[in-house]
Amino acid sequence: MYKIVEKKELAPTVTLMKILAPEIAKKVLAGQFIIIRTDNKGERIPLTVADYDREEGTITIIFQEVGYSTKVLASYNVGDEVLDFVGPLGKPTEIENYGTVLCVGGGVGVAPVLPIAKALKEAGNNVISIIGARCQDLLILEEEMREASTELHITTDDGSCSYGVKGFVTDKIKEILEDPSNDVKHVWAIGPVIMMKFCASLTKNYDVPTTVSMNPIMVDGTGMCGACRVAVGDKTKFACVDGPEFDGHLIDWDLAMRRMKIFVEKERIITEKYEKEGNR
Repeated sequence: MYKIVEKKELAPTVTLMKILAPEIAKKVLAGQFIIIRTDNKGERIPLTVADYDREEGTITIIFQEVGYSTKVLASYNVGDEVLDFVGPLGKPTEIENYGTVLCVGGGVGVAPVLPIAKALKEAGNNVISIIGARCQDLLILEEEMREASTELHITTDDGSCSYGVKGFVTDKIKEILEDPSNDVKHVWAIGPVIMMKFCASLTKNYDVPTTVSMNPIMVDGTGMCGACRVAVGDKTKFACVDGPEFDGHLIDWDLAMRRMKIFVEKERIITEKYEKEGNR
């Protein structure tokens, strides 16, 4: 059993939890993920690690309530324990001194971008970051990303952040890439699948290598079940063992989006039942 030692609401329906998991905290690196299961009836939820503290032995996860399982997880409080907390899983981010890099996080995708930006800065990179959300109330980890970056840009769809830019993260990416003084060598873009698709499509025009993090349907997290397959170029990859990070220019985005909609109707039914009855 794994105890929740801290819980904080970062934005409406977006929750941060610190979980006591010393053995995972000893080994985890930027870009890796865990699979959490609340109880013996719960489904496995893959979440990319947002932070870790090797001395405290804690792992920080951030998630948005989007369905039944995340609503159940959000109902847990400090002192409660979750049944399974498995990791670290997946390959870590390839951290090198690239020069100038661009880290882009959309919505809850800012959470997995944070440890990557930190690691890239520690490796000596000039880290330009962009975080975006639909509105200012949904922006998360702003101060943490500012600290992890050389410069930080903020975008909101509705322009509600007075010190940010009204528009999408892709608008700011285009502006940064078109400024030759930036000379961006690599881009990381993590967020909703549709956001990553358009980020990758844009950066491809500028021939800038772009890494995205895929978090598709996962079951066992060991590559045995094949649920998390992703088409990358002419190959089939498995996000849990080959990823979760892939070359964004090679992903079959349309296929990825179709696969992620497979259980939408079943998810809707069980979520409505949970909200009405408080159990499944």
